[in-house]
Amino acid sequence: MANPAQSGITVAIFASDKGPGDPERASLMGEVGRVFARKGAHMLCLAENGVIPVPLITAARTAGGSVEVVADASISLPPALSGVPITALPVQAERQTYLAAKSAAFCVLPGSLASISSLFGAWASGASRPVVMLNRHRAFEVVRGFAADVMSASVPHHDRNIQFADTVEDLWNKVVWVNEQRR
Repeated sequence: MANPAQSGITVAIFASDKGPGDPERASLMGEVGRVFARKGAHMLCLAENGVIPVPLITAARTAGGSVEVVADASISLPPALSGVPITALPVQAERQTYLAAKSAAFCVLPGSLASISSLFGAWASGASRPVVMLNRHRAFEVVRGFAADVMSASVPHHDRNIQFADTVEDLWNKVVWVNEQRR
């Protein structure tokens, strides 16, 4: 197994800080940004429809992490994020294809409906990437139930395609694991 501190794994992260949802999402995004930066991940952060995961990007950069924003044409990064590389792709299908081509895994954080909607858009586009969901406060329990009841019976090795984590460290460990399974 690769040294997780120097992983070089590229991860597409789906996170939202807009709208109703988990009140802890900003601090959770910050924790993910710091941990993934310390582990040496390159983070691709999706920003579209005015949703930018600012706490995630800020924490990752503060911890010395590598971050790239993949955005629609409407996104303008705030001054605090100046210097963050941005790849602007006007068509949603192009963004989804880019995220799949550049990443080893998709990670989704609890928050608002925007984060899970973006993930499922990318996943449904035919992008064959494993997905790891941070199931904090049982945010993805319905998806976990679907995976256990439906996918397990009909999709061989479904556990290589979808994983659930309860903590940020566990999220990272599962990203490393699914990356190793793809090799």
